[in-house]
Amino acid sequence: MPSSWTVLISLHAVAASYSLIFGAVNLLRRTKGGSVHRIVGRIWAVSMYVVVLTSFGIRTIDGGFNWLHALSVLTFCTLTAGLWAIWKRNIKAHRSFMTGSYFGLLGAFVAFWLCPRAAFHSSPSTSSRFWGC
Repeated sequence: MPSSWTVLISLHAVAASYSLIFGAVNLLRRTKGGSVHRIVGRIWAVSMYVVVLTSFGIRTIDGGFNWLHALSVLTFCTLTAGLWAIWKRNIKAHRSFMTGSYFGLLGAFVAFWLCPRAAFHSSPSTSSRFWGC
């Protein structure tokens, strides 16, 4: 039986994968605002919230938080602002917040894979140039 830590990280990784895929689909589609855009967008938004919320249960090796958790707070705010904007029919703000949220996700994904040790340490290592890389 996997530990709760393994389940949490697995859920986080699966939700992040869905977010990367569905976010790209919506950004690359020519037609915006139709029923397909709304359905894909809802799947993306739910998976993004799962990524953000599960990230707070995933701690560094020493039990603390790091820069990825700060990005999660920012993403929660921009994602919520984007949903609020479309509810208020502010297409320009919606586009900006959602695009920013997606590129933040993409940036975290690239940073994690370029330097995975940075995700597990809460402060820069004195023996390395960039947080344990």
